[in-house]
Amino acid sequence: MKQSERQPSNHDAIIIGAGVAGLTAALHLAEGGLKPLVLESAARVGGRLSGGEEITLNGTTFRLEHGVHGIWSPYRNFNAMLARHNLRPVFVPAYEETWVYRRHGFTALADVGRSLRRSPFPAPLHYLNLFLNPRFLWALDLRDWLSLFHVWSGLVFALGIDPIGENQPLAGLTLDGLTRSWSPALRALFQGLARNALAAPPDEVPLSGFLAFLRFYTLLRRDSWNFSYLPDEGGTAITEPLASRILALGGEIRINTPVDRLTAESAGWAAHSGDQVFAAGQVVLAVESKAAQAILAPLACGLSPNLEESKSKMGEAERSQLFFPRSTSNAIIRLWFAAKPKRGAEAGIFSGEFTGHNFFWLDRLYNQYRRWSRETGGSALEIHLYGPPDVLARPDAVLLAQVLQEVNSVWPELRGARLGQHLQRNPESHTLPEVGPAEQHLGIVTPWPGLFCAGDWVRHPSPSFFLERAAVTGIAAANEVLKLREKPNWALVRPLPAEPLAGWIEKLMRQGRKKAIARRKAKQHSRLEG
Repeated sequence: MKQSERQPSNHDAIIIGAGVAGLTAALHLAEGGLKPLVLESAARVGGRLSGGEEITLNGTTFRLEHGVHGIWSPYRNFNAMLARHNLRPVFVPAYEETWVYRRHGFTALADVGRSLRRSPFPAPLHYLNLFLNPRFLWALDLRDWLSLFHVWSGLVFALGIDPIGENQPLAGLTLDGLTRSWSPALRALFQGLARNALAAPPDEVPLSGFLAFLRFYTLLRRDSWNFSYLPDEGGTAITEPLASRILALGGEIRINTPVDRLTAESAGWAAHSGDQVFAAGQVVLAVESKAAQAILAPLACGLSPNLEESKSKMGEAERSQLFFPRSTSNAIIRLWFAAKPKRGAEAGIFSGEFTGHNFFWLDRLYNQYRRWSRETGGSALEIHLYGPPDVLARPDAVLLAQVLQEVNSVWPELRGARLGQHLQRNPESHTLPEVGPAEQHLGIVTPWPGLFCAGDWVRHPSPSFFLERAAVTGIAAANEVLKLREKPNWALVRPLPAEPLAGWIEKLMRQGRKKAIARRKAKQHSRLEG
């Protein structure tokens, strides 16, 4: 057995994972005067925001990625971090998104993005602007009109419950259950929006995750639906400058260095990567949920916490049953054509009888594809598939044929113009948002002194998602390390409040819930006394 090689211990903290959460934590530690060491298992930094392999088509090389990413207006901490270091690239503003709906062979296309962003009605009534869109109305039938009350009830329900802020797991409840009484078209629209963002079938989407998503991205404010795209594939316009800034401030990043396990030492922690051992006083675990579960499993089974607060919150049995949100896989199909579609938005969602779940015309988003399109007159389409598992299990050739047939039916002018195709299968690394029990869902501070967590799966009261949640938890984890070193903390940018009407309805719903709970407790108390 090869003896482990202990690396020089000249780093103040170890960051495991060089995704957005890890890079954010490392940057804020380096800015605070510490020397962080970032350990990344992949060959490049960026995590799910990094690019992947390359493909050459007719002499042009395209860099692939995990999938198109949107930078939404509520990503306030993420944007503030980039702006503070002058690293914010020129994003490509979203113009329109098309809803493509098919049921029993009937296909309808309706542009819905601007209807939500530019609605004259205040939130949460801004959805009413959709009903002023003739193409949207064409997709509806009598059942949709009859079920409007159920849809409105669901939206009000989402206003009244803040799963993240109130720590409401809503265990066992799913998006499918909430929308079961809705009409086919409206149910398909909201399920399509959720699947597009949460990357899972409706019966697998936890209700807590869906309600938090709806509140964060659209329900409370109309401008929450404003978003932009990265100017180039792979997120290199963000992740590589972030990494360079960390190095310039005295930090270190090691790629191709997967961490197998963590062990506690008298002076802190040791991170084991094969036959190498890296030691530091504090560790920030900033990997995706599934990897975090694997690394923490030995600790959860055997290490007793020393923090008094942790003792009161998590006993021995609970630590062996820590809650980790699911990690899901997906597939990305890219198609190149020698022609362009006659109409339609730069992006949109499929719902109803489609294999794919969203689409992006890359030649309208990315600089490289724009140049290629100008030179050739062609177009490139990216389609994401989020399951269900039996669909993702189909052979590549079958999935490609099914998606191409659907594309030709929606854009018949592209029939026979295909130049190339590529199917990419992403591993189980996408977080399916869910709120777990407070005593089991790990937050920034863990039961193990000096070990902190960051990532979009970590419990934190901020109403944030994905890139923003990664940035928020990265800053919060860095603050915990800085606090131990008696250094100043970084202030988090607070989310914008709800629009007045949405805030008023939310307040009424919460007051009503509190009164109902109080009445129920009073009745139980009276029965016990009787």
